[in-house]
Amino acid sequence: MTLRAIILYGPPTSGKDTITAALSHADERFTYLKKLKVGGGRSVGYRPASREQLDELRQEGRLAVETHRYGNVYAVDQADVTAMLAAGATPVVHMGNISDLRALSASDPDTWFRVRLHVPREVCEQRSRQRGDADTSERLRAWDETLADLQAHDDGHTFHICIETHLLDVDAAAQTIVTALKITNDH
Repeated sequence: MTLRAIILYGPPTSGKDTITAALSHADERFTYLKKLKVGGGRSVGYRPASREQLDELRQEGRLAVETHRYGNVYAVDQADVTAMLAAGATPVVHMGNISDLRALSASDPDTWFRVRLHVPREVCEQRSRQRGDADTSERLRAWDETLADLQAHDDGHTFHICIETHLLDVDAAAQTIVTALKITNDH
């Protein structure tokens, strides 16, 4: 088994974007995989798609995971994952719930290294306010949902590692992931 892709799971402000950037800076093979997005709101970091396009990909069996949240639809196109792996990249995907993490992992179990990023609720609020989020209350609600998701669905074997992002700087967090991935692949 050689794990060749990473899922970062965590609540808002846990560092998914920041750690992904640090991973890419450390090794250009680490590449953020843009999810497809149908709907409004933030478009940075997503590939916009129409409902018709998503329906077509669904009918072709290409959706490794599909999430309905915030009135939008987010999806991972398995063809994107396959193309990135074929090009020698290490895809990095962000997930916000365990059922989607499991669905993506199940699409190719020997590919996905699963990382839980944790930040306490008060740090989530502080980080959200510091970066000027207009929807801090929504982010805190998502933090609460993430905790409930973990309590309901984490069986203790869901993640390869957990990183407390409020205790490490971003480069140390990224290096922890790189080292753990290497150790896992060496065994």
